[in-house]
Amino acid sequence: MHPIVSCASDISSALKDVDGVEPCFMSTADKEAALVALAAARSQLEALALRVLASADDVAERHGTRDAAVWLAHATRMTRPAASGELRLARALEHHHTVTAALARGDVRREQAAVVVEAVDALPARVDDAVRDDAREALLGLAHRHDARELRRIGKRILDIVAPEVGESHEAQVLAEEEALAAATASLTVVDDGHGRCHGRFTAPSHIGTMLRRHLQALANPARHDVSELTTEDGDWKPSSQRLGEAFVEYVERYPVDRTPESGGVSATVVVTMTMAQLLGDGGAAVLDDGSRMTAAQARRLACEGGIIPAVLGTASVPLDVGRRSRLFTKYQRIALGLRDGGCTVQGCDVSASGCHAHHDRVPWSRGGRSDLANGRLLCPRHHRHAHDARYDVRSHGDNSVTFHRRV
Repeated sequence: MHPIVSCASDISSALKDVDGVEPCFMSTADKEAALVALAAARSQLEALALRVLASADDVAERHGTRDAAVWLAHATRMTRPAASGELRLARALEHHHTVTAALARGDVRREQAAVVVEAVDALPARVDDAVRDDAREALLGLAHRHDARELRRIGKRILDIVAPEVGESHEAQVLAEEEALAAATASLTVVDDGHGRCHGRFTAPSHIGTMLRRHLQALANPARHDVSELTTEDGDWKPSSQRLGEAFVEYVERYPVDRTPESGGVSATVVVTMTMAQLLGDGGAAVLDDGSRMTAAQARRLACEGGIIPAVLGTASVPLDVGRRSRLFTKYQRIALGLRDGGCTVQGCDVSASGCHAHHDRVPWSRGGRSDLANGRLLCPRHHRHAHDARYDVRSHGDNSVTFHRRV
């Protein structure tokens, strides 16, 4: 039996010997030692597997596959992309013997080895072999203190350490290429699933992602919300992804109407069509200009602060009135409302003024209500939804507070 096959058999046998051993009875020190040792052993095993894979062209030839990755995916039930990634790394490591040796000793993790190889191979062609060797050794040394993510960031500027005279110009060139590619490949896809939700995917330059994340994190800041908005119906804290999703919805709904771009002389506007009965009543549905539908209550809520034009139809679907776009409360009206109301005006709600919407209170905007202080009050996003939900009664009190009561 070949020594590598025998080694694999011995490893499998050794693992079976401890399969029934319960780790919970280990001391804390033993667990720490075991986890570190197992991580190193995993690296050693991965190094051996990659070496074998790099030499497995004859396996592909024997089975008539394009390369060894195709056979490996089928034989081990790996996904094809994962197996192809293993083969790419295995072939790259053939040209980086010191990285392979470090992985085989268990000194670096697989992810770190991949980063080192990627960083060295990305150096410009004008860099000679001596500088490449220096860069490789420097990154392997830094791998003892930095994980793969930090190592990748360092790798982009490794020339500043080993060859400062070319590092600055190289970084500028790399950044320019990355920015050009990011701008050229920007994309956005939004698909409606037909069940009241849409799903999307976008690709944008990194700084756009940072800006968007900062904006949404500001909207999702717990200081702007009460406990009921931060927890699920079961009382569990909402995951950050859900809170950011809710912040994204608020971000789009509250985008300043006077800042929307124009197309054909008209600002980008959603037109909501409903009958007069739906506009004034509690039930019914409204139709958006792309054919999708929403409840009339949702349309009325959006009309408080969104760029919505209601097209009210008569019995024969003849437009009776294509109304004005909602006029938002101005910046100074919002300041005045904040000074007057202090925050959400619902009893017991402690959301601050900065986290609230301006709601058309006594006379809804959909019924001709004005955007002025006498007709406005501050409501947090959750209570603003209640204000337009036919399932709730709103009761005003002498101290300018309101309460909501679920209808029976």
